[in-house]
Amino acid sequence: MQPDPLLSEIRETRDRLAAKFNYDAAAIARDARERDAAGDRLVVRREPRPVVTLASRPAKTA
Repeated sequence: MQPDPLLSEIRETRDRLAAKFNYDAAAIARDARERDAAGDRLVVRREPRPVVTLASRPAKTA
């Protein structure tokens, strides 16, 4: 199977970012929050959708 170039680029970026913060997940998350707050992009936050379980679904009528 041929490697996907997009996935390769994503993985390389992830590895560079992790190395920059010495593989500290808390530091990576903190940096992401700071970049998010400082950015000029609109971030849309919505209420989570309700979880639908098999028990809560209406029964099919045949």
